[in-house]
Formats: sequence, C-alpha cells, structure tokens
Amino acid sequence: MEEGNQTSSFEFLLWGLSEEPKQQPILFLVFLCMYTVAVMGNLLILLAIGTDKCLHTPMHFFLASLSCADILFISITVPKALVNIQTQNRSISYAGCLTQLYFFLTLGDMDSFLLATMAYDRYVAICHPLHYMMIMSPRRCVLLIATCWTLTNFLAMPHTFLMLRLTFCPNKIIPDFFCDLVPLMKVSCSDTRVNELVLLYLGGAVLVVPFIFILISYIYIVSAIVRVPSAQGRRKAFSTCGSHLAVVALFFGTVFRAYLFPSSSASNSVQGDTAAAVMYTVVTPLLNPFIYSLRNKDMKGALGKLLGGKVSFLRGR
Repeated sequence: MEEGNQTSSFEFLLWGLSEEPKQQPILFLVFLCMYTVAVMGNLLILLAIGTDKCLHTPMHFFLASLSCADILFISITVPKALVNIQTQNRSISYAGCLTQLYFFLTLGDMDSFLLATMAYDRYVAICHPLHYMMIMSPRRCVLLIATCWTLTNFLAMPHTFLMLRLTFCPNKIIPDFFCDLVPLMKVSCSDTRVNELVLLYLGGAVLVVPFIFILISYIYIVSAIVRVPSAQGRRKAFSTCGSHLAVVALFFGTVFRAYLFPSSSASNSVQGDTAAAVMYTVVTPLLNPFIYSLRNKDMKGALGKLLGGKVSFLRGR
C-alpha cells in the first residue's frame, strides 16, 4: 500500500478485549466501572492533596503528579476500547493510532520516571532527614517533574517517527485493544529490524534504568533503616516506603511481562498479552489510589475530611 493512501484513509482493526459476542456487554460494564473508579480515585487524591495544607510536602506533590499521569494514562486507551465495544466497530484510523501510541508511550514512561523520582524522595527523607527540606525544595521538586515530562515526550518521539516509515497491509488486526509498539510491528509488511533495535535499547533503557535507580535507592534506604535503634522508628520508616514499593512491584512486574517477554501471535498468546496490557494500563492506575490512601494515615485523614465535608454539605442542602 502506498504511504500517501495509508496516511489519508488507512485504518487498523483492533483485536479488542474478547472475540466472544456474549462477553461484550459484560466487558463494557466491567471496564466502564474500572475506568470510572480509577479516574474518581485519582481525582480524590488530587483534591485531598490540593485542599489539605498538611499534605503540601514533596512526597505528596509527587503522588499528585502520579495521579494526574494515571488519569491521562488510562484515558488514552480505555475510552476508545469502550466506544469500540459499544458500537461494535473495532476500527481506528492511521493518524489516530499513531497519536494514541505517542501519548501512551509518553504517559507510560512518565509513570516509570515518577516512580524513580519518588524513590529518590524517600531516599533523601530517610538517609538525609536533617537536610530533606533543603534538598527537596519546592523549586527542585518542580524542576524534577518538568524534567520528567520533557524527557518522556522526547523519548516517545523516535518510536512514533519510526512507525511512519513502516507500511501496513490492508485488513490487518492489531492484536491488542489499543495501539502499542509490539502489536503494531507484528502487523507491519515491511522490515521492522530498526524499530525492534530502538525498542530493545531505548525502550529497555526507559524501563531498566529507573528500575535499577529504584533498587539502588532502596538498598541505601534499607541499610539506613536497619541502623535505626528504635523498633518503632524502623516500622515507621518502612511504612513510609511500603505503598511506593507496592506500586513499583505492580507497575514494573506487568510492564516487564508485556515488553521484555512478549508472546507469539497465536490466539491464546494474544489473549495473554492483552491480559498483561490490561494489568498495567487499567489495573495499575485503578489500584494506585487505594494503595496510597489505605497505607498513609495523613492521606486517609485528608480523604476523610474531604468526603466528610461533601456529605455535610449535601445534608445541609
């Protein structure tokens, strides 16, 4: 197919979440509920941090940034999947697919970078507590977030531009419910070796480098905690890291499964890849607010005030 026609009228078909017609209404309801809960949960985190002055700290500033990124991240893929289920139309335009790919990569990388930044914040708080407010000044926190957004946008560009050089045969079904790098390369009719190399080295670095940075940070954190003489002090220090570690394990575990160990194009393997994609695109943004709110006393208190105030307001009306 010629590139000019491809960019103007070419469409992909998305595999979707299931091929079974009877499962479509159930999947629509389940994913609509998951999307709604994920967006509302992360919005509550943002509102609680924004309205409670006790939460105006570097740690909660990074948490608010993560919640904002998660709202955008899940909104890139799930609404389109819901529309496709409801309309029984699995098509997505060439331009729409590449646009979705670019923002998906940007926001996915943003989660990885933010988790590394939050690990650095915990490292400074536990290993250098006396200099914490000086090191993690408001200016530095804003600079770290701005750097994360700038880097992730630039890192998503090579993958997107390299997709423009590929040609795709007609009536190709992307083996996923959204446009991602590996599924798109599977349906290309041209040579994808350059794309695969860039994905291996650049994409691998985006995942592996923050993950190694997090591991090194926690090696220093654990070594500092075990030197704390008080058992209560050690428990308190570990509790401040527990939520972050749970989110790190959930995010990187599912992402490594999807990108470092992709399966073949067989039907059952495609379903396995789709399940892995659902875990890091839908389940992770859904669970993050619960993980942080349930394990953080200050966050639980702020959410209680926020929800209690709304209930009182509604009763007053």
